[in-house]
Amino acid sequence: MNSIARAVCAYASAGISILAQMARIWRRFRHPLFVAALLSSAPCHTSLGQDYILAAPDSESPAHLASNAATLFQNVRIFDGKSATLSAPSNVLVRGSTIERISLAPISVDASANVRIIAAGGRVLMPGLIDAHWHSFMAATAMPLLMTANPSYLQIMAARQAEATLMRGFTTVRDMGGPVFGLKRAIDEGAIKGPRIYPSGAMISQTSGHGDFRFPFELPRTMGGPLSQSETQGAAAIADSPDEVRLRAREQLRQGASQIKLMGGGGVSSQYNPIESTQFTEAEIHAAVEAAENWGTYVAVHAYTPRAIRQAVAAGVKCIEHGQLIDEPTAKLLAEKGIWWSLQPLTYDADVFARMTPVSQRKALEVFAGTENAYKLAKKYNIKTAFGTDILFNVGAASRQGTYLAKMVRWYTPAEALKMATADNGELMALSGFINPYPGKLGVVEAGALADLLLVDGNPLENIQLVADPDKTFLVIMKDGTVYKNTLPH
Repeated sequence: MNSIARAVCAYASAGISILAQMARIWRRFRHPLFVAALLSSAPCHTSLGQDYILAAPDSESPAHLASNAATLFQNVRIFDGKSATLSAPSNVLVRGSTIERISLAPISVDASANVRIIAAGGRVLMPGLIDAHWHSFMAATAMPLLMTANPSYLQIMAARQAEATLMRGFTTVRDMGGPVFGLKRAIDEGAIKGPRIYPSGAMISQTSGHGDFRFPFELPRTMGGPLSQSETQGAAAIADSPDEVRLRAREQLRQGASQIKLMGGGGVSSQYNPIESTQFTEAEIHAAVEAAENWGTYVAVHAYTPRAIRQAVAAGVKCIEHGQLIDEPTAKLLAEKGIWWSLQPLTYDADVFARMTPVSQRKALEVFAGTENAYKLAKKYNIKTAFGTDILFNVGAASRQGTYLAKMVRWYTPAEALKMATADNGELMALSGFINPYPGKLGVVEAGALADLLLVDGNPLENIQLVADPDKTFLVIMKDGTVYKNTLPH
């Protein structure tokens, strides 16, 4: 195998494409394991993500460039993601992808060093925002289009929306269902701009469940037969037994899921199940929990009602998505068990409501009516609460992503809401354990944390509406130590 690996590097250095490498090595060695050598961490560092001969001479990867670069923010007031007050005027040095140093005193840098100076003039520096319930593939595209358009077109639209998400100041999203593994890879490799993505992969649903978006002609299901369009696309995975759930969960983990998403009850956007329905059995959900825990991660379950939530908790789930129809005993159970509650500020929005089907409108009104009580219970029992938006099928609503965060002052102080969308959500991201795609500390401004930062024109702890107008108020947007926006006067 060492000789095969050496051959890979030799051919790569000669400017030979991956496919040509595979053919030549097969002819030379005729070894059934040669693909493993191509996939191994050989010292030539050839990427399977691009044809090697397309790389320009002496070009460097974004990661390598970031490792040599540094940025110094001078004279900033810091919201660190946790405190209810801003720091005294400070200086923050970012090197590579992390925050290296924070100091009240000036930080000296070598004039000959590769250091970008950002004179902030006393403005507020805060962590990049985190959306704990986002759908990168589905947020801004209408459902009929998602069900009928060419997949390559849909992926291009998702890539365009990914950049818009980053430009709204959301430097990290936890994607709660959709075919985003390729999108995530392209962002991570620097091919396109976008946030860090914690992907769930396909939403796992029972037949007739909230993730069953099959057309009527795709029924009845034939066990072992062809997959439906939504399954082929990677948006959903239908499973109807513990063994099938386990299989579908493992498929998502194989593709790079950082957590598993199950549909444990009825939903608003699905047309064929009542919102009060309880979906899957405890044994089925537990099968996914076992698969996830074996990979060091967790299962998040879509559930609105007390019965659906209690079943998920009994099965070992660590995060409940939505839960607006919860009752007080069930909220108390979440607190006692230390379960995360990924709750969204879903209230009546005329534009969003008008785009729903009559079936969805009836169910949406139930959810909207429960939001107030849900947040009151979350606060009363001090439940670990995550902020997310769960925007679906609506480009206008997606563009108002920050407005959803600003809504939180209906139940929380600006500091509490911003903490939820930064430090608290960062803690939830870390729940993915040893398969965390971005190991490091997210959602805080402190030495050693990942350098996802926003420079704000104004004080969001006094006026949270600033996050609803990112084009105007976010003057600098940095992710992973790279500046993606800087509108400060030079």
